[in-house]
Amino acid sequence: MGGVFGVVSKQDCVLDLFYGTDYHSHLGTRRGGMAVRNGQGFTRFIHNIENAQFRSKFDADLASMTGTMGIGCISDTEDQPLIIGSRHGSYAIVTVGRINNIDEIVKQSFARGTSHFAETTGEGYNPSEVTAALIDSGDTIVDGIRCAQETIDGSCSLLLLTEEGVYAARDRLGRTPLIIGEKEGAWCVSGETSAFPNLEYRTSRELGPGEIVHITPDGVEQKAPPGDEMRICSFLWIYFGYPSSTYEGRNVEEVRNRCGAALARRDDVEIDCVAGVPDSGVAHAIGYSNECRVPYLRPFVKYTPTWPRSFMPQNQKVRDLVARMKLIPIRELIHGKRLLFCEDSIVRGTQLCDTIERLYDAGAQEIHMRPACPPLVHGCRFLNFSRSKSELDLAGRRAVAELEGDRPVPLDEYADATTEKYCAMVDRIGKRLNLTSLKYQTLPDMIEAIGMPKDRVCTYCWDGEG
Repeated sequence: MGGVFGVVSKQDCVLDLFYGTDYHSHLGTRRGGMAVRNGQGFTRFIHNIENAQFRSKFDADLASMTGTMGIGCISDTEDQPLIIGSRHGSYAIVTVGRINNIDEIVKQSFARGTSHFAETTGEGYNPSEVTAALIDSGDTIVDGIRCAQETIDGSCSLLLLTEEGVYAARDRLGRTPLIIGEKEGAWCVSGETSAFPNLEYRTSRELGPGEIVHITPDGVEQKAPPGDEMRICSFLWIYFGYPSSTYEGRNVEEVRNRCGAALARRDDVEIDCVAGVPDSGVAHAIGYSNECRVPYLRPFVKYTPTWPRSFMPQNQKVRDLVARMKLIPIRELIHGKRLLFCEDSIVRGTQLCDTIERLYDAGAQEIHMRPACPPLVHGCRFLNFSRSKSELDLAGRRAVAELEGDRPVPLDEYADATTEKYCAMVDRIGKRLNLTSLKYQTLPDMIEAIGMPKDRVCTYCWDGEG
């Protein structure tokens, strides 16, 4: 997915930038980058973070960085920030989102006279560079950002660092958040409010969908007002977001607790304990446990001192090995027990299948699984949240294919929890995972737990409505 952080200060901003960017490390897996601007121009560093923490890669760079304005990012794919020389002057840019029509935009840029784009190794064009080309087509930076927002099919939130300050622009439909923080002598903009407390920032306000602001040491100036329509990603609360973060006034941990409670209210299974699949399943499990008054235990503990996130390595076998090495079973809490696990979601189910097998090997009597969201039957077309190359990698779609064969079929009935086809799909997933029972969250209960109207959040992954 990716995350961004920017800061403008009356004093040196490098440490705030460093730690603020680091607080987005849960959102991306491949690249980290920071750029600052001072009287001598830009200083920038980009590192690969696939197998190392952001902090360890950038510690040595801090002595070479100084400035009162900067932007940083954690990226799932491309190198960022980019330094762009343009008709609007030199600037640095970071983006988060996805451009589905990137090839079309590149062709149109060539037709307007753009001479070239640098191709990233094996992955086409850098989305931030393509976004910059759209910005440079405008008469002003703000006009160019508006052009990018209107042209991009997918989503794009961005920060742009100039000599005068930082421009921040939220995606046209607000699919990803941008929040302004303030403290004495400094302003910041962040995708995660979890970056604020320990850096002594307080939340000032959130940008609305499509809103553009310019941040200087003196304050925040609105350059374009927000639009009325919003489709913020609901998966932010279910999985992506950090527990201490808040979007649109809804805290992530509280929403996950409510999701777990909703699962418990619709359940009547007899179990000995409730557990969460670490890490994001834990808050859902606590909500379930509190609601049904069944003890919450940790039959798996996560070993975090040396193992990075399980999906960082590009090779699936290595990812599976890392996932196995991180989760250590506690046989005394597993043997002979009827266990119920809450999980944020079941995307492909490859690692979950191994986890379940290990529980049985440790003597589990029953294993019940309760995902906090409905089955995913559509691949996300607005954010890059999965490394799956095909929708058929999704556990839900794979079950549909097994039930229907290769012929194309409407997915509406498979997204409706009241239909026989939905039940058949869930039964097929549960049997493949060797579960005693599998019950998913209903979409209405998930939306109620988030606490926003359905037409304000994106639910494309579950029902195709984005």
